[in-house]
Amino acid sequence: MKPEQPRPSITLAGAGGTLVGTAAAVIVLCTLIGWAFGSWSWGLIVGAILSIPVATALVIRQYGKL
Repeated sequence: MKPEQPRPSITLAGAGGTLVGTAAAVIVLCTLIGWAFGSWSWGLIVGAILSIPVATALVIRQYGKL
């Protein structure tokens, strides 16, 4: 019988920080892209829509196997 690997502790603050930080980064990036194409408001809207699945997928990828 092999010893079990110690599992890293899951902190809600870490997962929440990753979620909020990723969402904010996606929104800012899309807003800047929209601004470069002449409409920052459309970039903001697209960023807000895209940030939800991107941030969720990143948190699941990061913390899902724990």
